Amino acid sequence: MKKYLMIHDENLCIGCQGCSIACRSENAVPSGLYRLQVHTKMSGSFPKLKMDFLRHSCVMCQDAPCVDVCPTGASFKTADGVTLLDNKICVSCKYCILACPYDARFVLPDGNIGKCTFCYETRLAKGEDPACVSVCPTDALIFGDANDEKSAVSKYLNAKKDGIYYPKEELKTYPRLAMVANKKGGYNE
Repeated sequence: MKKYLMIHDENLCIGCQGCSIACRSENAVPSGLYRLQVHTKMSGSFPKLKMDFLRHSCVMCQDAPCVDVCPTGASFKTADGVTLLDNKICVSCKYCILACPYDARFVLPDGNIGKCTFCYETRLAKGEDPACVSVCPTDALIFGDANDEKSAVSKYLNAKKDGIYYPKEELKTYPRLAMVANKKGGYNE
């Protein structure tokens, strides 16, 4: 069984927003809304400045609070671990939005709920990487089946154990979006 996982390497990300633009285009995300964004966090002072580029999107929790609270079963997990939403049975109660500790869901203009899906229906179904991964100019995004030892994501995880963290790990939601902490910046002497 597949176990999709994405890694965002904060050392390679340049904050270009290419991933966000590709996502918006691939998924017809309306203006002013985002399935994913890269936020900039600056710290320190000159000459010891540090700039982090942090991905903000659904983290595809293995234990997804949004799925647990859904009264209709519209929020669900696929067999390969992707959290999706069936708009045909969603009643837009917004419980999933309130339950998400990652602030990754939003209301679309038509009243439906939106979120990152790793481009499950449009790209993964064809064996392609998510749109964000396919356009990253610095290869800061790595995606694949963590259960396939030949996949890029498995090779990366096996080669680099240090510096990898999972957002809000203490909540025990077991995200399928991992981050590689930025080690660049003005704090290294």
